[in-house]
Amino acid sequence: MSPNTRGALLMMASMAAFTLNDACIKATDKALPLFQLLTIRGVISTFLIFVLARHLGALRFDLSRRDWALVALRSVSEIGAAYFFLTALLNMPLANVTAILQVLPLTVTLGAALFFRDPLGWRRMVAILVGFGGMLLIVRPGPDGFSIDSLYALAAVGCVTARDLATRRMSAEAPSMTVTLCASFSVLLFSAVASTGVDWQPVDGRLALLLAGSSFFILGGYLFSVMVMRVGDVSFVAPFRYTGLLWALILGYFVFGDWPSQLTLIGAAIVVATGVFTLYRERRLARKSR
Repeated sequence: MSPNTRGALLMMASMAAFTLNDACIKATDKALPLFQLLTIRGVISTFLIFVLARHLGALRFDLSRRDWALVALRSVSEIGAAYFFLTALLNMPLANVTAILQVLPLTVTLGAALFFRDPLGWRRMVAILVGFGGMLLIVRPGPDGFSIDSLYALAAVGCVTARDLATRRMSAEAPSMTVTLCASFSVLLFSAVASTGVDWQPVDGRLALLLAGSSFFILGGYLFSVMVMRVGDVSFVAPFRYTGLLWALILGYFVFGDWPSQLTLIGAAIVVATGVFTLYRERRLARKSR
């Protein structure tokens, strides 16, 4: 098996794991307050990430002051992303939320150009504008504006964009698993404090299995995403991240009985196509600069 094939399979496995994690959370059907859910999942996932990081020898805390500032920014963004994304996920079809998040390569490219003055040619600018048009087909603002759930999903996109931009500026000396552990612990700490203001609900066997499954799958997603960085050509592997939308369509239909409207599917196709084009252009320009 070639390195590119292994990388593509690992990327697809990562997207499948993250989507299965989302499905487990959605299947709780708001039986638990959000902050209780985040706290319980955070305890399990943070412990598992710590064990994995120790096993990989990827824990280092002697980072530079600049890297620690970026880790803090990334952790705050992760807290916002977790809150907004799960709020949207619990109230919207799985495929719709996932489709909105496919705009991330476009928002990260635009954010890098706006905040870090990365070069942005007219082709990628056109792709970003077309992709945002596709996103509007997914959220479809009506006469009363966006629905509150769509706004939560868009807020999650903003937070994840800030998280990814902060990650891009970190030095190579900051291990990925250390950064991931800090983010997971930050979400846990925030949720634990916030959960003191809600009435905790009893966790039956079904909910316990769903929370355990969510923690297991999110660990798998992190593990595969770290492994994928070590094999294959990024320009070949990166587009396979969009298989997460396929998993969301399958799980949404067979598990929750949801199927997106035709306009949503058209919008998702536009977003994916422009995202793949943007990734292709970025890799091509990177090769030229080298």
